[in-house]
Amino acid sequence: MNRDMNGGMNHDDALLRLEGVHTHIGAYHILHGVDLHVPRGQLTMLLGRNGAGKTTTLRTIMGLWRASAGRITFQGQDITAWPTPRIAQQGVAYVPENMGIFADLTVKENMLLAARGAQRATQLDAARLQWIFSLFPAVEKFWNWPAGKLSGGQKQMLAVSRAIAEPRELLIIDEPSKGLAPAIINNMIDAFQKLKESGVTILLVEQNINFAKRLGDQVAVMDDGRVVHAGPMQALAQDEALQQSLLGLSL
Repeated sequence: MNRDMNGGMNHDDALLRLEGVHTHIGAYHILHGVDLHVPRGQLTMLLGRNGAGKTTTLRTIMGLWRASAGRITFQGQDITAWPTPRIAQQGVAYVPENMGIFADLTVKENMLLAARGAQRATQLDAARLQWIFSLFPAVEKFWNWPAGKLSGGQKQMLAVSRAIAEPRELLIIDEPSKGLAPAIINNMIDAFQKLKESGVTILLVEQNINFAKRLGDQVAVMDDGRVVHAGPMQALAQDEALQQSLLGLSL
């Protein structure tokens, strides 16, 4: 992991890189030249006011919306025009804000669907499953429950568990703390910390500045479809005037 002495990153070590990315949705021009570097093995926070373009950036990375200009590279490969399944097969997992779980299926069935190689629970990688249970005990506790009956926090934990049912290079998560109680948020932070320690690279969209301060290595702040600030999270966390000017009172 190449970091310079003040905690910044060597851009050659970016696992994911966006260069001048524009995205149009219908008649609307949402992203206006996004430049973003996500360094390998670190947790990068994507912050910004509502409507800044954060979710559109994630969806464009995943190929759910097509970039109309610019370039997206993952592990040095240009993935700008790749279809979503091909991007996922490269080891990129995406947890959207609506979590994307199947409410009518049990927790176990949700996990089986996420692990492409398994048709039954006995085919799941037992060691990996135990590791997921250690991160998110609720997943084990409610293994045979319909996912729709879980609380918001438990659903979020299931959504992240599904994303890591198989080894991933990059985990992209949209607002994992939204609507969660502080105690659940603390559990989430612990789990993400352990995920990071396991070597997974994480890109997180977040509105909760305290969540961001506690977890982020790097930060990029978006406004009006562009990245307007990027650097070490610690520098932003210590600069209240900068937080105010970049993020306003919405946080």
